[in-house]
Amino acid sequence: MKGMVEPRTLKGFRDFLPKDARKRQYVINTLRKVFELYGFEPLETPALEYEEILLGKYGQEGDKLLYRFEDNGGRKVAMRYDQTVPLARVVAERQNELPFPFKRYQIQPVWRAENPQKGRFREFLQCDIDTVGTASLFADSEIVAASIKALETLGFKTFTVLLNDRKLFSGMINQSITTIDKLKKIGKEAVITELVEKGAANDSTEAKDMLQRLLNAKPTEDLTMIMEFLREQSVPQERFSFSPTLARGLDYYTGLIFEIEIEGYEAGSVCGGGRYDNLIGMFNSKPVPAVGCAFGFDRILEAMEQFSLFPSSLETTKVLVAIFSKELAQKSIEEIATRTFVVSRLLGNSEKCSI
Repeated sequence: MKGMVEPRTLKGFRDFLPKDARKRQYVINTLRKVFELYGFEPLETPALEYEEILLGKYGQEGDKLLYRFEDNGGRKVAMRYDQTVPLARVVAERQNELPFPFKRYQIQPVWRAENPQKGRFREFLQCDIDTVGTASLFADSEIVAASIKALETLGFKTFTVLLNDRKLFSGMINQSITTIDKLKKIGKEAVITELVEKGAANDSTEAKDMLQRLLNAKPTEDLTMIMEFLREQSVPQERFSFSPTLARGLDYYTGLIFEIEIEGYEAGSVCGGGRYDNLIGMFNSKPVPAVGCAFGFDRILEAMEQFSLFPSSLETTKVLVAIFSKELAQKSIEEIATRTFVVSRLLGNSEKCSI
């Protein structure tokens, strides 16, 4: 007889018992309603892609986090790292079947082989919205406006959308962009040191000048127009602000980039995205403009717990339906079917409770 197997989950992977699963379903349903309100259609893609589809799309740091292996047929495959690259593959592969602009939302798990920590897991749910097939800056503003509406509908009051344009980093090497993106996390001096260490600057003086030029930068013409479109959609000015050092490390961004931070929630941004006009062309050599974002689902849940935003109606309904004899079975079933429960007390009497 074999030894007993220890019941356990892999590090960075989780079970969700009913109490938590209900909360997850509540957030998913709320986001789905908002996405569909803005005209986005549902899309689902496989958990596994060919390795070549995903490699080289996320930068060196992202490539290191891909779950990659050979399947039983000897094919090199990788697990879905995000939902943007699979979307690009779908558009390139199925473009004759899709309407353009193609507006889609996708709510599925993704996998990243990183060290689990607060707000970060190896398997987690992403909620994306993207508009493919238009270069209109109104599409950029609509993505941001829909993100704001989603968080407001979930009950968040104090949050800010940080906006930038990837064009501000034109001419900079990727290592310097990745380092500057860490400014809030590690501080100005640490960024300057890392810029020199990575060869992005010859010395600390050059690194300081590089950083200061960004800090003094003004919004680009495109970003100015996007902010004007947001105001035209009745988005309050206090909901968004220009952040010239916001970089977002992914290599595929070409224009607008943004992140949403909730005041008082310290684990990081809860949503981020931007424009990526060249990614889909990597699959079919035909440029297809696109813009979108992803919500950090687990961070949203954590922030909602922190600010007590879940409705009390999500709590378990504690009702006992008891059948004391075969003769009463049909009557009890009828009561359940009409959503009226017979709540039987231990003393033998009963009362009716409508739900």
